[in-house]
Amino acid sequence: MATTAIDRTRRMLSLVTYLRERPGARVDEVARAFGITEDELISDLNVLPMCGTSFRGGDLLDIDTDGEHIWWHNAEAVGSGTGQPLRLAADEATALLVAARAVATLPGLRDGDRDALLRATSKLEAAAGEAAGASSRLSVTFESEGGVFADVDRAITERRRLRIRYYSPGRDELTDREIDPIRLFAVGHTYVEAWCHRSEARRTFRLDRVARIELLDTPADPPPVEPRDLSEGLVQPAPTDPEVVIEVGPGGRWVAEYYPHDSAEELPDGGLRVTLRTPDPATLRRLALRLGGDGRIVAPAALAESARDAARAALDLYGAAEEPAAARESPGVLQAAAGEAG
Repeated sequence: MATTAIDRTRRMLSLVTYLRERPGARVDEVARAFGITEDELISDLNVLPMCGTSFRGGDLLDIDTDGEHIWWHNAEAVGSGTGQPLRLAADEATALLVAARAVATLPGLRDGDRDALLRATSKLEAAAGEAAGASSRLSVTFESEGGVFADVDRAITERRRLRIRYYSPGRDELTDREIDPIRLFAVGHTYVEAWCHRSEARRTFRLDRVARIELLDTPADPPPVEPRDLSEGLVQPAPTDPEVVIEVGPGGRWVAEYYPHDSAEELPDGGLRVTLRTPDPATLRRLALRLGGDGRIVAPAALAESARDAARAALDLYGAAEEPAAARESPGVLQAAAGEAG
């Protein structure tokens, strides 16, 4: 599977921790541990010396290799608990204080957690000095996701079942479900992993797609399941998943950065031919509409036809409605998708 910039960033962050604990690690052993070639590892090592806690002397990672072993010469200088004390700029202190006060107002936050957060906020205010004044003039309020988070967190703590109404964008529908929550986690967005009684399987739900939530008195009793390893991202296609081929122009090259894929071949026009796998190919219809003239689904043929039909249906809606100025400007992208999706 082709490696994206996001994949490489995750790997290099893990590599820093790995090397810190293994002074003089062998190049071949590190490459084997990370499932990459020695040339890929050397390429990562050439980038790491440009990273650090700042760009002041001594704060960058001093890592090199003789081709056989890897040496980190200033691991203690940039490690946690050693080296120079952390200094926050005024804008950084303001952002932290505003965020801390906002989190402290979340409904359902455990008293112990709220007290600890308020103590930390007080210490930060004292350390920030004059910079703390600006933060007192700013406030943040959370939308519905904050309440959903609090209810899910409480359900996990008290081992109680939840009833939710959930929006599934792939099917464009709302469904009512009862779930036994297992854990909360964040990968870009905040999710709850749970046992879904409607599907009778483990499912992952994005909190900002929960339209309604109710904490039940029924005890939660999810079957024992091994927590998923999310170090490689939330979406991890299996080799047996259906294969989809998408061709994108220069304006659609971002697809290869955000979607795990098996290959990305360069096209003469500066675009890419991306081959990827997904357990539910139908969800890629929305991607085709989003790409518009910047991309099209090539295979499988049924999915390409489905994407073209979706684009045509959207165009028909525009044609059936009156044409305000904004609507007259919008169909161009959909027309491109209808003409090129198949």
